[in-house]
Parts: sequence; C-alpha cells; structure tokens
Amino acid sequence: MNEKSGITISKKSFLSSVIILGILMILSGLLTKIIPSGTYQRIFTEGRESVVPGSFRFMNNVDYPFYRWFTAPVEVLFGPDALTIIVIILFILLIGSSFRVLDKSGILRYIMASIVKRFEKRKYILMGILILFFMLFGSLFGIFEELIVLVPMAVTLSYSLGWDSLVGLGISAMASGFGFSAAIFNPFTLGVAQTLADLPPYSGMAYRILIFITIYLALYGFLYLYARRIEKKPSLSPVYQEDRAVKRRFSLDEEVQNFDQKKMDKAVRIYTIFMGLMVFVILLGFFVPALSQITLPLVAVIFLIAGVVGGALSEYGTFREILLDLMRGFLSMLPAAVLILMAMSIKHIMTEGKVMDSILFYASGYIEGLSPNLAVLGLYVLILVLDFFIGSGSAKAFLVMPIILPLTDMVDVTRQTAILAFCFGDGFSNLMFPTNPTLMIALGLTVVSYPKWIRWSIKIQAVVFFITLGFLFLANSFGYGPF
Repeated sequence: MNEKSGITISKKSFLSSVIILGILMILSGLLTKIIPSGTYQRIFTEGRESVVPGSFRFMNNVDYPFYRWFTAPVEVLFGPDALTIIVIILFILLIGSSFRVLDKSGILRYIMASIVKRFEKRKYILMGILILFFMLFGSLFGIFEELIVLVPMAVTLSYSLGWDSLVGLGISAMASGFGFSAAIFNPFTLGVAQTLADLPPYSGMAYRILIFITIYLALYGFLYLYARRIEKKPSLSPVYQEDRAVKRRFSLDEEVQNFDQKKMDKAVRIYTIFMGLMVFVILLGFFVPALSQITLPLVAVIFLIAGVVGGALSEYGTFREILLDLMRGFLSMLPAAVLILMAMSIKHIMTEGKVMDSILFYASGYIEGLSPNLAVLGLYVLILVLDFFIGSGSAKAFLVMPIILPLTDMVDVTRQTAILAFCFGDGFSNLMFPTNPTLMIALGLTVVSYPKWIRWSIKIQAVVFFITLGFLFLANSFGYGPF
C-alpha cells in the first residue's frame, strides 16, 4: 500500500468547501449589518437554557466589527461551544489515524472481501439492511454523529460491490440523518420538544412509524435506482474521476486473496469485538445521560484502539511503522478540522452580532396570522433556516418551542403536528447545509466535495420535503394529537 492509504481530502474538495464556507461567513456578517439587533431573555432550568416568550427587545449600538467575520473560526475555540468543537475535531483526527492503520494493514479489504463473497448475488438486499440499520439508530436513539465513524467502511464496501462513494455515503450518513429526522423515539429532538409541549412522552408513535417506513422506502428506491445506473455505466457517477484511484486500493485482487488467513481471521475477530463494544457504548449513552456527554470521544478512542490492535495482530509492520501511520492519518485530517471551524463560525457571527433572536422574532410574528397549513409550512421553513445556524436539535428546541407553541395554539395547529414539523426541519437539512459539522466530517472522510454532494442529494431531499409536507398537511386534517 502506498502513501495514499487511509483517508485523504483532495485539494479540489477542500478548496471548494473553503470558498463556500467563506462566502457564507461574509453573508452572515452582512446580515449583522442589515437585520436590527435584538435579544430574548433567557432562563436556566435544570442546566438547560431556554428563552422567555414575549421578552424580545431590540438593541442599540451593537457594533460587530468587520474583521471579526474572519477571526470567527479562531474565536469559536474560546466561545461557549468550544468544548463541543474541540471534541468533534479530535474525533475526526482520531478516526483518520485509526482508518489509515486499518487500511494499511489490509484488514479493511479482507473484511470487505468476506462480505462481498457472502452477499455477491444479494447485494441489494444488503443495501436495504444497511440503510435500515443506520436509519433505526438515528430514529430510535437519536444517534447521528457517532455513526459517522462507520462512513469510511460503508464507502469501502460500496467500492467493493461495484458502486461509488456517493452510495456509501447514502447508506450510512444519509440513512442515519434521515432516520434522525423520521424520529420514532429520538430523545434529542422529539423527546425534548414533547417535554416542552407538555405532551405525553413519545405519544403519536403510530403515525411516526408510518412516516419512517415511507422515508425508508423513498431512500432505498433512490439509492437502488442510482446504484443500478452507475453499475451499468460507472462513468455516469458524478465522482467517477475522484473514485478511480481510491477504488484500485479496494479491488478484490490477488493481494486480498493471498493474505495470511489465520492472522487476518484473528485480527478481524478482535476488531469485531471492539466494534461490538463501540455499539454497546453508543446504546448505553442513550440510557445513561451522564455517559451520553462523552460518547463521541469514547467511540473515537475505541475505534483507534481497535485499529492499532488489529494492525498489530495482522503484523503488517513494526510498532514504529504503526505509530508513523497513525501520525500520517492524523495529519491527513487536519484540513477537515479547518472546515469544521469555518462551519461553526457562521453561528458564532450571527450570535455575536445579536441577530439570531431577531430572525426568530420576525418569523414567529409572520406565522401568527396564517391558516393551519400555511402556518405549519412556515414553521417547517423557519426550523430549516435556523438549522443553518444552529446544528444542535435539543438547543434549537429550547430556543424555538417556547415561542412557537403558543402561536400554533392560536392558528389551529396541534402541538403534536408542530413538533413533527420541528423534527422534519431540524433533521433532513443536516445532510444539506455546509454549516453542519457532521456533514463536513462525513464528506471529509471521502473524496466527495460539498458541491457534488449537494447536486447529487438535492433530488432525494426535494422528494422528502414534499413527502413530509404532505404528512404535515395530513396531520392537520385529522388533528394529530392528543393535542
């Protein structure tokens, strides 16, 4: 294996993402000059920050200097979200280190060869199973970021099955994001929002299960048709050129067939145990709130240890060579860390410029006088807009729901329907906006640039938008409740 083993971010992909994020930073800065500054009062309840409805006040003499638009990527490391940002960056750097060792040792190719051999004639059944696996984790447990660690493996499997990196992203990152949005139990959006609305926990489940099944079928159909098309003619893939060099490393050639089977089987068994431990930690974080705060770094550490132990057992090199590969993998992901800092700085600019609350105030006033269907559409769009700046679903719920819920009561939209609109608006856009660090991490783990991702995924996003809008209008028609 050559020096390009592991995860690498192409210069073209990096530069295109930097340009897009740079433009968005400037636009955010311009909004601080255009939109009047204002703020809501905030209170803390059990450690959670929420706004006080009716407390909005315009502010005078708020001057957010021009130069701070460009220092924001550094400022976020010292702001209120600093710990979260540092954890995300360390997460992606450790994943890069581990994946290089996993790749260089041949373990990854050996695992993929075994899976392909088993599902060679049933690969579209395997696709359906993987989509369901990732969607269920997002829908039932609200697990999205933690599953990004599996994106490189999904992409590698996609290569081995004759598809491209976009299919790999679709069956992993997109599936977990769509499942997160089509929430059945998701505690981070659905659970928090229903608590704020005084609704029975996880009420209205039957309707949400129907929504989940519909979204699953839409995503599977989209990926199935696309995979069949590029399987017949690979050059139709938008990332055909980018994938070509990487695919050669994961072709099931003689190198894979000539591995020392005993060593590899032992390494894979140990690696599988670590992967089981990782899944256990993820699920345990769902039931133990204290552990959920450190799940992301724990997953990264487990994945790192698994790569090192697996690499050592495969005996592909000395301990010094393994350390060098860990360092090379670490350094290869530094460009992704820059993109994450830029993405997080957009929210920082809007918050420091005191216009985030103003956007919420103007939008809530607009919703107040609408018909039920237009009101629920307005709420959906409002959450979509806010998700561009605020990635955290639970934080957005505490910001938005206390203001929105009284308005929905006035326009004959049930609170259950309003929460459904919140879940839709918060989740699906996580796979669209470059300000979402999880999306930028997922893309950073592949050869896919953001412009190519959005051009490819916008079709299924449009389909899902109209499907979910239909479900919201239907919910209005029968008074989706209990209230």
